[in-house]
Amino acid sequence: METKTIKDYLVAQRIYLILGALFIASLVVSNLIFQKFFYWDFFGIYTFEISVGILPYPITFLITDIISEVYGKKKANQVVTAGIFASFFSLLIVWVAIAVPATTWSPIDNELFSTVFGATAVAVFASMMAYLLAQYIDIQIFHFWKKLTKGKHLWLRNNFSTFFSQFIDTFTVLFLLCSFGKIEWSLFGGLLLSGFLFKVLVAAIDTPFLYAAVFGFRKRFGLKIGEEITFPNTKQTS
Repeated sequence: METKTIKDYLVAQRIYLILGALFIASLVVSNLIFQKFFYWDFFGIYTFEISVGILPYPITFLITDIISEVYGKKKANQVVTAGIFASFFSLLIVWVAIAVPATTWSPIDNELFSTVFGATAVAVFASMMAYLLAQYIDIQIFHFWKKLTKGKHLWLRNNFSTFFSQFIDTFTVLFLLCSFGKIEWSLFGGLLLSGFLFKVLVAAIDTPFLYAAVFGFRKRFGLKIGEEITFPNTKQTS
């Protein structure tokens, strides 16, 4: 559906920018905080041992699914590309912050700051490689199922695309971190299982939020099932 009025255009564009901002913030923060690991006992069924960096990361997949469903594949890919630039820019800022010397009265000295943020370069590289694979795969699979189901069964493409892409993401980032010596290889299997199961659980939990968001968009902009918002003088590519 092409936006019918200037007001519709502005509202749709504003929401897209907000979703993009949330996506980029979640991605950048996940790279900065990844060095802390925690455990979570899931009702005595399974104990997760995962990085805190995983907490904001599933939000990025929920946001790209919302954008893919409502704004189309092209807009989703644009947000992913913007996230890449934002992550590398944050890495540049961290490098500069590590390079400049701390004052004698600084609450955080050079050694402690480097301990916390020094591995960020490796984390960002590993995350970006995993991120590139996972996000683009997620978007491709999402639209594959959208075409196959003719816009129906939103839960199917949301979960199927996320499950597969999250496994790719978890495997790739752990493989690279272990290869660079940031995590012991003996922890690889356990962290892979915990990370993937956690992401699968979150993907299942976020399905109602996806439905609520899509319902809100359809009601506000008069979209039919499977229909996407397009903007004047632009074309969505499939």
